[in-house]
Amino acid sequence: MRRRAEGELAAFNDGCKENKRVSSTSMLLCCKLYISESRNRTVLDSIERAARLDPETIVVNKFEDRAYNRIRYTLVSYVVHDCTGQAVYSPLQQTVIAMAEAAFEAINLELHSGAHPRLGVVDDIVFHPLARASLDEAAWLAKAVAADIGLKLQVPVYLYAAAHPTGKALDTIRRELGYYRPNFMGNQWAGWTMPEVLPERPDEGPTHVSRTRGITMIGARSWVALYNVPILSTDVSATRRIARMVSARGGGLPTVQTLGLVHGEDSTEIACMLLEPNQIGADRVQNRVEMLAAQEGLDVERGYFTDFSPEMIIEKYVKLVSSRED
Repeated sequence: MRRRAEGELAAFNDGCKENKRVSSTSMLLCCKLYISESRNRTVLDSIERAARLDPETIVVNKFEDRAYNRIRYTLVSYVVHDCTGQAVYSPLQQTVIAMAEAAFEAINLELHSGAHPRLGVVDDIVFHPLARASLDEAAWLAKAVAADIGLKLQVPVYLYAAAHPTGKALDTIRRELGYYRPNFMGNQWAGWTMPEVLPERPDEGPTHVSRTRGITMIGARSWVALYNVPILSTDVSATRRIARMVSARGGGLPTVQTLGLVHGEDSTEIACMLLEPNQIGADRVQNRVEMLAAQEGLDVERGYFTDFSPEMIIEKYVKLVSSRED
């Protein structure tokens, strides 16, 4: 009888391993984690140590920008389902929480400054489905991470897009909270300037905000491409005018959101979010920026993506997983 039970347990474990093996290459979720720091190597090292605690989560890319004092980590792992098909586990959850906790312990938002808007130490966490995973699975993980950050780390969290009950847009929430208004030198964001009692009730966590930690946005959405176009001018007002005319909000390209920002001592930049990159891609954005910049008498450099495509991310993930198994 005991041998039979042991045999059944072994068979169950083998089945779990097989399910995990299949999930690890076909049901993938991608997390982009934005943290308000890029100048302090000691701080980044502590965050990256937390990222390596679980080998089942792979860091496939990171993008640091010293002018913005901001870093983005791109993480990938699998998602596991129960017998009813519901998502129940992803290694990403604990990895993201560990990285967020390390960031909150090491960074004081009141001492932070940079040329990119932010409202928190862990400013934004967004989940994208990859391969055969669904947006519902990405939303499930976003809400699970939001609950952990809100309850365990006591940081107010606002949900957006597919993670929000009504699909509320990220830029709408940010406008309500004053995200886009620089508070230092007309083009920088420094410290914490919002009231400690938030004007809008968060979806998770306390309604009182810690000035050292700020707040966190967490969402789930289909793939979004990030494309930045350097403008060879220090005239941020002109760059902002161009950015607005390129954006859907300003009557420009549909599904394109933009920010005109100072980027270093001798240039500015238009940071673009392409919400439907297969419909409105980087070439159309580049052409529109060049046309509008020419009208302002400004020169433009070729833009650049800040991350890999979904296909490249999957390819890099599979290679990194395979190299660890060899």
